[in-house]
Amino acid sequence: MKARFARLGNLFPQSLGGQLLAMLLLALVATQGLGLLLLTDERNRAVRAALGFEVAGRAANVVLLLDDAPADLRASILMAADSPLVRFEVGPAPKASHDSTDADSVLGQIRQILGNPEREIRADIHALSTTPVPMPEGMPAAMRPMHDAMMVGRTEPVEMTLSIRLARGDWLNVRTMFHRPGPQLSPQALLPLLLMAVAVALVAWWTARRVVGPMRALAVGADRLGRGLDAGPLPVTGPAELRDTTLAFNRMQDRLARFVNERTHMLVALSHDLRSPLTAMRLRIEMLDETDDSVRLKALVEEMQAMVEATLEFARGVAKAEPEATVDLAALLADIVSDVGRDRANLSRSQPVPATIRPHALKRALRNLIDNAVRYGDAANVTLTQEPGTVIITIADKGPGLPKDQLETVFEPFVRLEGSRNRDTGGVGLGLAIARTIIQAHGGTVLLRNRAGGGLDAMVRLPIGDA
Repeated sequence: MKARFARLGNLFPQSLGGQLLAMLLLALVATQGLGLLLLTDERNRAVRAALGFEVAGRAANVVLLLDDAPADLRASILMAADSPLVRFEVGPAPKASHDSTDADSVLGQIRQILGNPEREIRADIHALSTTPVPMPEGMPAAMRPMHDAMMVGRTEPVEMTLSIRLARGDWLNVRTMFHRPGPQLSPQALLPLLLMAVAVALVAWWTARRVVGPMRALAVGADRLGRGLDAGPLPVTGPAELRDTTLAFNRMQDRLARFVNERTHMLVALSHDLRSPLTAMRLRIEMLDETDDSVRLKALVEEMQAMVEATLEFARGVAKAEPEATVDLAALLADIVSDVGRDRANLSRSQPVPATIRPHALKRALRNLIDNAVRYGDAANVTLTQEPGTVIITIADKGPGLPKDQLETVFEPFVRLEGSRNRDTGGVGLGLAIARTIIQAHGGTVLLRNRAGGGLDAMVRLPIGDA
């Protein structure tokens, strides 16, 4: 059952415009269908009432004729009144044994024509369930084809028997059959529904464009903002709520851009200003006699100098807005592996994988990951695989791995794990932070995981669109 509903859900449009159009059309069909049913039912009731009134009027007029006519003319009057579906006869007893609950209107019609409220009248109205509809008693055989032709395709045949006491004490018995008309679905009846459906579709399409267009632009702008790309202010269009949302997004984007630029400029200025005192300290240490303290101070200053340079490099990398370009990821990885050396790194993908990226920035991020694998894990086995809309780059090393609780910590700036990473050969702890920042700016992710057989995997996922 759930699978069936899931399949039905897949048939339903996924876009806002498609859903709006589908819901409006469904509502239109439901309301118009219900209205058509109600209208048809009322029409059927009206037709049945009209047929009953017509027979009642004929019966009342025949009663007036029979009351005033000589006995020898009765047969002629009854023969003239007969028709294929209405039979008139005079008998000593009524054939309508009781009054039906829905016969009040027919009885009222007869009494109104006769003008005698005291005359005894009976009306029995009931539906016929037999198929085919039987031919009225006494109908000539020659009328059978006409009767059958009139009953073809009719639904819910109804039989009505009227018994009216005549002035001479005998009874006029009238038996007739009529039907509830079937649905009238002519092209003329369906034309208004078709015109309304076209009008609703046009209105839904126009409304969806006014709503979906700005929403799609807002989604694209939010994605570019999350990837660190300057999308510029979005055009303020659409309904009032969407215009307010777009204005709020533009203000947020402007505030975030100013916040990031201010912090980046402050970091660059601070790191740049630290260069001068560090250079002066190095000069003074060089002028001192070489002692254990001077050597130790010199090492500390050099370490501080390296941290300042790395911080400047990190800040410049964040602030720099490199234009996007379509490049082959396989070729880009091959260049990095070739620079590192095939004796320490290898690539297991040769087919081209085109992607729109910032090539220099992404190359820097991937180089950091491959260099870490070579430096701390003795080798870097690079694998490039592709899924719909995504490329996965796996960099596997042969090192001891990392503690499970440190697999995320190492991506934080200035974090170095002395227990598993060599402090002397390592940097200042910004390589992985720079790599993650660049990869996230491309809309991707990077994570580390320990392999069961030993070693560490760095997995990079990048969106590239459908290949």
